[in-house]
Amino acid sequence: MVISSLADSVVRGVESVGDTVSEAFFEPVIRLGVTGLARSGKTVFITSLVANLLDRGRMPGLVAQQEGRINAVYLQPQPDDTVPRFDYENHLAALTGPQPHWPDSTRAVSELRLSFKARPSGLLSGLQGPRTVHLDIVDYPGEWLLDLALLDKTYEAWSAETLERITARPQAATFLTQANAADPADMHDEPTAQALAKAFAEYLNAARDAGFYDCTPGRFLLPGDLAGSPVLTFAPLPVDRPAPRRSLHREMARRFEAYKSQVVKPFFRDHFARIDRQVVLVDALGAIHKGPQAVEDMRRAMADILSAFRPGRNAWLSRLLLGKRVERILFAATKADHLHHQQHQRLTHIMEALIRDARDRASFAGADTTALSMASLRATTEEMRLHDGVELPCVRGTLMDGKQAAFYPGELPDDPLKLLGAARNGAEGWLDAEYGFMSFAPAKLTLRPGDGPPHIRLDRAAQFLIGDRL
Repeated sequence: MVISSLADSVVRGVESVGDTVSEAFFEPVIRLGVTGLARSGKTVFITSLVANLLDRGRMPGLVAQQEGRINAVYLQPQPDDTVPRFDYENHLAALTGPQPHWPDSTRAVSELRLSFKARPSGLLSGLQGPRTVHLDIVDYPGEWLLDLALLDKTYEAWSAETLERITARPQAATFLTQANAADPADMHDEPTAQALAKAFAEYLNAARDAGFYDCTPGRFLLPGDLAGSPVLTFAPLPVDRPAPRRSLHREMARRFEAYKSQVVKPFFRDHFARIDRQVVLVDALGAIHKGPQAVEDMRRAMADILSAFRPGRNAWLSRLLLGKRVERILFAATKADHLHHQQHQRLTHIMEALIRDARDRASFAGADTTALSMASLRATTEEMRLHDGVELPCVRGTLMDGKQAAFYPGELPDDPLKLLGAARNGAEGWLDAEYGFMSFAPAKLTLRPGDGPPHIRLDRAAQFLIGDRL
């Protein structure tokens, strides 16, 4: 086992060296990771980004496009034959068809390759012809990224932390009743283990729907082809002493370790560790609408997610010797079209405050980081409406039931600490304000030739993530 593991590491090391040398001297490859927690808009972000890179009429913020240096952009077969292809065409059809609707959300890792023919800038631009730059976009669920924090924990430590965290949550009542009734020292019984795992998975799904973000293990939410397997048949138990062999405690611990070694580590090795640019999407408005506890829970989940990154600069020699680092990280507050543009800067400031600690660590390690508010696909228009003698900045769009509505979501504070302070202090609700949130459907689109779907600041996001390599 040790020899095969070492051999596998050597083979992967040789492959990595070959890829690095090839990228450094021939055709550069940018591996862009796209992640975020549930309903943050990952699928829509990738679909709109690809559409707007293929038809760049709405991308003035992408400098290479503004300067006329991009000759062509085209889709190519992805390099990883064992990774599912991101279903770009069907997702775009869902957003731009006669009856537009939001596409299905991310359920597993997928990938797509875009290739650019672009002329270089600077003094040598007149002496060099266009070169090819590949962009590999890797889409993966943010819930899986939270699992990386499990690698440093024992089953006993994870159980204690999880049970303490969920004790007061009403969504966990049924599971906690079963967990407290089980004796971890009893002989392992498979029906009991399956019942506990099922109740725990039901809690995780209910907690996610209620606005909690610390819902791990992530594969319990998105099991895929692992559904029903022993590697997903465990749950936290109130363990306080060593357990005998073949006990429920020992079997749960064994399966927890199997989950780490057979599910979490391969994800890190095969996908996450190969990323050198990253965008983290956050539905901050949705959390604000749910209240202070949801905001604090999201802040903690974001800290866990960002602790998994290995930030730093990717000079080709350091990549050859040390492996890839995430050299640029974009933190994007999505669904900015749910606010009038007057409040976009406030949303950006809230986003910056939410990820302040993690952003500072990344910047210290040498990574470039930025935060912005954006909408991958603009679904609303803006208008001012008179209410009780006061003009309110509103947005108008089509609701999920097909009706048109104008909406004033409330006014975000100038100082983001007013929100984060209440959240950290465990407030039950916002004391001096109410924040509303509506779910809008995609608007019907009529696109001119050369234009991608309408968006807010997607061009600025693209410039930060890939502009320097074009």
